[in-house]
Amino acid sequence: MVNQLVLAATGQPDVASAWRSLVAPEDKVGIKICAAGGELFTTHHDVVNTIVDGLVAAGHPRASIIVWDRSLGGIDAAGYKPSADGYHLRSVPPREGYDPNATLSAPVIGKLIWGDFEYQGSPGKKPPLSDTENTSTISHISRILASEVTKVINVPVMSTSEGNGIAGCIYNMTIPNIDNWRRFAQPTGFGVDSLAQIYAQPLVGKKVVLNIMDGLVAQYAGGPQSQPNWATHHATLYASKDPVALDAVALKRLQEWRKRASFPAIGHQADYIQAAAELGLGNAAMNRIVVQNVSR
Repeated sequence: MVNQLVLAATGQPDVASAWRSLVAPEDKVGIKICAAGGELFTTHHDVVNTIVDGLVAAGHPRASIIVWDRSLGGIDAAGYKPSADGYHLRSVPPREGYDPNATLSAPVIGKLIWGDFEYQGSPGKKPPLSDTENTSTISHISRILASEVTKVINVPVMSTSEGNGIAGCIYNMTIPNIDNWRRFAQPTGFGVDSLAQIYAQPLVGKKVVLNIMDGLVAQYAGGPQSQPNWATHHATLYASKDPVALDAVALKRLQEWRKRASFPAIGHQADYIQAAAELGLGNAAMNRIVVQNVSR
């Protein structure tokens, strides 16, 4: 399924040529997964391994490829085997995992906690008593994304996000790759347009060459953490060079499942998808999106 999607998305005759059309020999390649969902809702191991096999066929050594998420809590249950898989499986270490020189700002004040780059204090100790200490409008980008990879294959799961509507392509490249992120993930949707602005940063969205959304099992509520009671066996993978279009398609389908299960609509929490379209990052108008079925 992965190989058929990559061939269709690139129009190339074989898998090696398809990946060569996306990444050059000198590129440092990363695969951004979602590892928050345990056995069922972590980006599936076989999907990632097939992407890696394609990159190897295109001339990229297996040991040079970085597969990462902020935390790798779900990888063991999902069947990842770091010693056998051959690629680098990485998390973003608290504080040291963020690049001090790769920053972005937004007019939304966040309360810093231990693990954020600019947090003042030590674990187990109270922070200084101040109205301004340990708050910031600055976020730092992970070192992996900022300086260790030059091209990214973005592989989110097909899931909702309780704080950001859906945990799709835009979410997967933004929230898990920055510190001081909680200010953008509030249930009220406060500051939600900032996700589009973060994705528009040159160190973020411009590095993504292909999005492959893992919808083998889709989750329409409670995500991106595992909530099997609110999931469906969708048995589908999606691919697009347009993250906005893919998110729009996923949002529509997730809304349909939520309505069928008597869940409220996702609503304004996913407004960043339209904001991303207005920034020129892709197309969010369903009447202008063609979903092409790819036979196996």
